Amino acid sequence: MAVPPSPAARAAAMAIVHKLRKSGHIAYFAGGCVRDELLGLSPTDYDIATDATPDRIQSLFKRTNQVGAAFGVILVTPTADEGSPPSPSPATVEVATFRADGPYTDRRRPDIVTFSDPESDAKRRDFTVNSLFLDPDPETPSGSSVPRPSGKVIDFVGGREDLARKLIRAVGDPEARLAEDHLRALRAVRFAARLGFQLDPATAQAIQRHARDLQGVSRERIGDEMRRMLLHPTRAAATKLLESLSLDAPVLDEPSQQSPGSILAGLPERLAADGYPTCLAAWACDRGLSLDAVSVKSLLHRWRDALCLSNEERESLASALEALSAIETSWQTLTTARQKRLAGAHPGFAAAMLLLSSRNATIHKAIHHRVQDLLATPSGLSPEPLVTGDDLIAAGMTPGPSFRKALDLVYDAQLEDRIKTRAEALELARRSGV
Repeated sequence: MAVPPSPAARAAAMAIVHKLRKSGHIAYFAGGCVRDELLGLSPTDYDIATDATPDRIQSLFKRTNQVGAAFGVILVTPTADEGSPPSPSPATVEVATFRADGPYTDRRRPDIVTFSDPESDAKRRDFTVNSLFLDPDPETPSGSSVPRPSGKVIDFVGGREDLARKLIRAVGDPEARLAEDHLRALRAVRFAARLGFQLDPATAQAIQRHARDLQGVSRERIGDEMRRMLLHPTRAAATKLLESLSLDAPVLDEPSQQSPGSILAGLPERLAADGYPTCLAAWACDRGLSLDAVSVKSLLHRWRDALCLSNEERESLASALEALSAIETSWQTLTTARQKRLAGAHPGFAAAMLLLSSRNATIHKAIHHRVQDLLATPSGLSPEPLVTGDDLIAAGMTPGPSFRKALDLVYDAQLEDRIKTRAEALELARRSGV
């Protein structure tokens, strides 16, 4: 899927490069933005690598943030007088000092970093296609729909050749790269799926050998990586590769298996950020989840912890699976009112219908047509109730446990168009024995 271009981000990055150069420093585009431009894609953000130290970067620019100063990383938001084009939302660019990394004893970050040179910086990165630098041509316009990688590409690790071969390969020894940070195994899967690349055999073998080591990575980091993976249109390819490498076991805290991925593949390409639980529900169904209450409860408990799901994500996942179960087991036997309640008010119905479109296209089509018919009824699918509890009290009825039952009875009658006015609703409530 093409990524919307970000000319403002590129223009901001160019402004930073220009100022660093004028101040006597080396400054290159670095990493993923170079990779994407060489592939004809449009990066949404840009990173810069330079020989300027963090203190020097902060002294040169007015708006900076020290989020990663200990590792040589400064966020810079260039101002208009620093060459950035006027924008209501100024772009912020990550500017990092060339560095070499020490040991990774926490399997996440280097214990120490040493400011270094471009070659050392390239060789401490994860994959060759992410280790390229671009010395951009200052005459290149920044506003094109797809930025061109005009300038000199600087490659110390064979990244350009791997781009041409469509290969994800670890920089240097793959065993060493994975030992530094086991999350790189998931990043390799995400890049391979997103770009349509193959994994270098030696890198794939190292990932498989160290699959269990992923259990030592924080669940929050694993969850964040899985969100990025599943919200991309290549989600089905990503999970298929994940399972083939036996990474699904440490990711999901359950036995590894090979699933068809057909339900995940059938989801719409573009999903909003809140579509993540729908992707998880699709993957669970692809992996053969039984929709009985006990199995669903077990999965919700396990995946909540394994993927560090928020309460909202867990509830959305539960709602989607609950609605799917109701659709498949009882839709045909539900009254018109109950069908309307499920289709119009259940928070998981829309997600369940997305799952059903691939899970059982025939049933999906029939239910879709039925919902259209329900929408066309006089009361519609989910009308405002004709009466509320306050209305019943105002009419002289005594509040009590039977109120909810009476309101449900009246609303069902409204949904089935047996009553159409407030007076009819109140009369039915009185006759219900409240």
